[in-house]
Amino acid sequence: MRIGELTKRTGVPTRMLRYYEDQGLITPRRLDNGYREYDEHLVLRVRKIRGLLDSGIPTRIIGDMLPCLNDTDATVVADPDPELRALLVDQRDKMAERISFLEQNRAALTRYIDAMDRAVPVSVTL
Repeated sequence: MRIGELTKRTGVPTRMLRYYEDQGLITPRRLDNGYREYDEHLVLRVRKIRGLLDSGIPTRIIGDMLPCLNDTDATVVADPDPELRALLVDQRDKMAERISFLEQNRAALTRYIDAMDRAVPVSVTL
C-alpha cells in the first residue's frame, strides 16, 4: 500500500510516518520508481508505535523495544540502564492506571446503554 493508504488506515499523518521511517521504526519497501510500498503488517506496527508515543515513550526507546512489539521474549538488553528501567516501570504503571479508568468508564457506558434499552417508551397522548 502507498503512504496515503497507511495514513488513512492508521490516522497517522504522512509526515509522521516519514519521521517513523527516519527513526528506523518502520521500513517500507522501495519500488523501482522510488515510491514507498508499505506492507500490511506495518498497519498494526504504526498503531502500536502511536500508542507508545501517546503513553509518553520517546521514539528512541520505542526503537529499542521494537522486537517486543511482536510479542516475543527474544529481546536481549546488553547494557540495561537503571534510570531507563525506572522510567519504563513508571510509564507501565501509569498505563495500567489509565486502563483501569477506561475499563470503569466502559462499564458505566454499558450500564447506561443497557438502562436505555430497558426503558419503556413513553407514549404521548394529545
